[in-house]
Amino acid sequence: MAEAAAALAQDLGGISPDAFAAAVDVETRRRIGGFLQGLDDYRHSPYQRTLIDPPVVWEEGTTRLLDYGSGGDGVPLMVVPSLVNRSYVLDLTAERSFMRFMAARGFRPFLVDWQAPGEMERRYTLTDYVAGRLERVLDVIAGLTGKKPAVAGYCMGGMLALGLATRRPADVAALILLATPWDFHAERNDHMMRLDVVRPAFETIVDMIGELPVDLLQTLFAALDPTLVDRKFRSFAAMDRNSPKAAEFMALEDWVNDGIPLAGAVAGECLFDWYGENTPHNRRWPIAGRPVLPESVAAPAMAIVPSRDRIVPPPSAEALADAIPGARKEVVNAGHIGMITGGGAVRLVYEPVAEWLRSVILE
Repeated sequence: MAEAAAALAQDLGGISPDAFAAAVDVETRRRIGGFLQGLDDYRHSPYQRTLIDPPVVWEEGTTRLLDYGSGGDGVPLMVVPSLVNRSYVLDLTAERSFMRFMAARGFRPFLVDWQAPGEMERRYTLTDYVAGRLERVLDVIAGLTGKKPAVAGYCMGGMLALGLATRRPADVAALILLATPWDFHAERNDHMMRLDVVRPAFETIVDMIGELPVDLLQTLFAALDPTLVDRKFRSFAAMDRNSPKAAEFMALEDWVNDGIPLAGAVAGECLFDWYGENTPHNRRWPIAGRPVLPESVAAPAMAIVPSRDRIVPPPSAEALADAIPGARKEVVNAGHIGMITGGGAVRLVYEPVAEWLRSVILE
């Protein structure tokens, strides 16, 4: 930061230290006041999510399968969310619902709703989720519809969807990867050092309770952009409480704060194998003893990479798109969550996915 410090020193030339300190104090109080006001407004907001879940057509343990197609005969689409966040980010509001959009376009979308790990899932590995639960979901959808489903995965869910597609190539009609990481060391050298520091504490906690708690997961996400919480609540403080923008903020913030823990063994695989050893990119991430190789994907594939993603750096997601033969890669001007819930989500993501699926399956 030497260059920035030199520029700041030049800008401050001739300004008295006392005047500068007073200006900093005024600005600090303004920002803290705005943050506290926004936080208080959010905590006392009357907003409640009112969308009603569609029918549950299958359950196992704490996992449910939701049918957004109302028993229609459209091409089935199996949507796999991350294991560390609630699945309803893909059905956040009536206006920001990937699931309902795809149903309105004639597809029959099914959403895998993981929910929090129960006693059974706390013993799960990624192999149990992919080679066990997701394979059974794939069979259930094929049995209900009589058709081979397309599979879409968001973030970590894209990794699981990829694992499924490589294990069951004859049973997956198409593969859609939304902000899906692959090269976990892309733009992440500083995070690798932090991971080594916290690993003993994390392993101790996981050994004690069998899962990685929500608070620790939220801490990891917050560390990716430490000033985000301050910025977003100050922005909320300035909004009209009755505006659609304020309602969207509250809907999304409720989801952000409605996290779920991660099964202990899965947490170890994700944090220390994926992020620590970069096993996916190095072709050493196994499912049921076999490495997951993107080169072996047989279905038509599409990868959407948000260019402003702080959770999955674009080079990480692009590495996966480039490794799948013939995959269509779309780089969109959005962030990690905004690509699914933002004002441009329909134009940037929903519509391109529907058009591409129609082109590779229906035409």
